[in-house]
Amino acid sequence: MEIREASAQTYASLLASIKERIRSAQTCAAAAVNQELVLLYWGIGREILARQREEGWGRGVIPRLARDLAAQFPEMKGLSARNLGYMKAFAEAWPDKSILQQLAAKLPWFHNCVMLDRIKEPGERLWYARAAIDNGWSRNTLAIQIEAGLHRRQGKAITNFDRTLPEPQSDLARQLLKDPYNFDFLTLSHDARERELETGLVDHIRKFLLELGVGFAFVGSQYPIEVAGEEYRLDLLFYHLKLRCFVVLDLKGGPFVPEHAGKMNFYLAAVDDLLRHPSDQPSIGLILCKTKKRLVVEYALRGTSAPMGIAEFRHLERLPAEFQGSLPAIEDIEAELASREPED
Repeated sequence: MEIREASAQTYASLLASIKERIRSAQTCAAAAVNQELVLLYWGIGREILARQREEGWGRGVIPRLARDLAAQFPEMKGLSARNLGYMKAFAEAWPDKSILQQLAAKLPWFHNCVMLDRIKEPGERLWYARAAIDNGWSRNTLAIQIEAGLHRRQGKAITNFDRTLPEPQSDLARQLLKDPYNFDFLTLSHDARERELETGLVDHIRKFLLELGVGFAFVGSQYPIEVAGEEYRLDLLFYHLKLRCFVVLDLKGGPFVPEHAGKMNFYLAAVDDLLRHPSDQPSIGLILCKTKKRLVVEYALRGTSAPMGIAEFRHLERLPAEFQGSLPAIEDIEAELASREPED
């Protein structure tokens, strides 16, 4: 049957709706399959644990189980001795099934393996499981965040949000800011200038946004604003999609000094007047500095009316030029080690 031109839009809408339903159903089915698999692995691991405790079996039972299960289920993957070992460790790590269903069972199996390999403390494991679910992290992103110690840095920046922002925005904004920020994807000299740091961050914008966290949208660097006929430039300007506000980021290559807070106060007032939409929340400032003294920061923020936070940043440092070339090459080190190996 031909579709008349007048009803083409209606048909397109119907097609789009059905496609969305199919995709949603496929996503739900995949999630359900994953959850069943994770719960199966947890059950297997718990049974192995129980039998080992009751019967006094050693580690040798796992390779034997792997061989026998492979013979019985040749088409099924995931029954190797290594994976059975993960199942046992998984059951030990998540003894409470109700918490398991709320968190670990919602993550793909290999996400759970990453946490088993890299996290030993139960509370920390809970934190990363929640964060991975909330932020939709891939396995690689989860590994990066664990390696960077995100749980120790999240929400640690010194801010005045409790006084300058309404709840619950103040709580959410505080949790978004870290201290310190880890820019190990940059290799800069110890005395790198602020513009060099800024250029490096923009050149690695994807890694920079990952470190900032979910929700940050990049607006621009050296963003111009005009006040009373004079142009001022913001180091980096972002918009946060969840907070619904602009975030002004000011980079300082040295220690924090009180004047930085005054300058940020000026920037935020200008951004609120010139860029902020009536439906936007108040703009937030983040000052990133090489070092800071907590008491100096607290005094500087005490008299400010604009919401801002202060945190440090870290980056890899290049060797000073005078030392470059003075270290042995990797080939030289390997040759030296080979010369010291004992003869058979």
